[in-house]
Amino acid sequence: MTADESMDGLAKLVAGLLERTDELANAMAERIRAAASDHGGDCVPLDDLRESCRAELRNILRSLAGQAPLDAEMCIDTGRRRARQNVPEATLLAGYRVGIRFVWELLITEAVATGLVSPEGLVTAASSIWVIQDAMIESTIAGHREATTERLRTTEQERSALVEALLTNRGLDAGTLLATADVLRMPRYGQFVVVAAEVPSVGRHPLARTEQALRRTNIHSVWHLRPDTYVGIVQLTASKQFGQLVEVLEGEAAGRIGVSPAYDDLYHTGSNLWFAKIAMQSGRAGGCPVTVFDDCLVAVAAAAAPEITQRLARNVFGRLDALPRAERDVLLDTLETWMACGGSTEETARRMYCHPNTVRLRFRRISEHTGRSTSEPQGVAELCFALHALRQNPEAAADADHAETAARGE
Repeated sequence: MTADESMDGLAKLVAGLLERTDELANAMAERIRAAASDHGGDCVPLDDLRESCRAELRNILRSLAGQAPLDAEMCIDTGRRRARQNVPEATLLAGYRVGIRFVWELLITEAVATGLVSPEGLVTAASSIWVIQDAMIESTIAGHREATTERLRTTEQERSALVEALLTNRGLDAGTLLATADVLRMPRYGQFVVVAAEVPSVGRHPLARTEQALRRTNIHSVWHLRPDTYVGIVQLTASKQFGQLVEVLEGEAAGRIGVSPAYDDLYHTGSNLWFAKIAMQSGRAGGCPVTVFDDCLVAVAAAAAPEITQRLARNVFGRLDALPRAERDVLLDTLETWMACGGSTEETARRMYCHPNTVRLRFRRISEHTGRSTSEPQGVAELCFALHALRQNPEAAADADHAETAARGE
């Protein structure tokens, strides 16, 4: 049999198969469905699958016989539809391979039964059918990925809008709140905290791996990037999870992070975001990266009213600016260490590698220049607030440098 005769035979064979398209498409659909069921991928309605097999079988056979070029747009449309049906890409690929194998086995069976195609003709057909398979898969996957991207983009935009409404309490009626809870996969009532992390620059994630790290400890969280903060809404289902959350945040932190008090109603997320941001702002650059609102009330209070506390800091520590910078820093560091040691002079001395009498001498110097005593409640309160305010605002240190320079007449 010549090559031309073989091609004519293939055309006649295909013509016969096209007349049986409905019957063959149903058989192909059953084969694909059985293979998908074996792998838990049976998610396309049978009627839809049969119709797709009918159209794709015609597409393959007509292209194989040279009657028409392969209709790539049909494959793209199929890929888009399967994406909308939540068919995984791997399942879609497997289905196409099963379908192409079905067509190849069908050609062999018919060629043997009819004698219309020689073995050499089948080899040529095999080469063509694998080219067809590659083209179909490429087009189908392109459509699937395009539709998946569009769906994810739309879903993310809707999710972002709902989370923003939750964080701002704008337009947050009962229906929106329930929809938001559903999108976040969180209950309306439970135990939640808000996390606020400062961003290094607009649009950059400071905690890119945190959601995955929390998931490994069975903590569910949802994150939302804003221009000035990266915000997390975290659901806690066990008492130990709060400590685990803080531990993960400390391990991932690249800047200051604040954690709100726990609350039991998603509706109050917006107000707790404010608490988390104040806790974040109360943190000291270079210090502990995570500030828990309920654990650092003095620092939080200082951050909540920065204008007032900065004025207090200047009133309390202004006279220290007349001292040499090194002496001023030693006095402030001693006061800060004493606060961290719970007011213990002995522990302060141990941490600063000096004698307790040296600490007492420094306290007298602080009292001389501030008018506040570390042995009086009023004085201690003002010193604590003022020091937190000074540490939170880097410009305060710059002001001190400027004052020292001016005092030396440079």
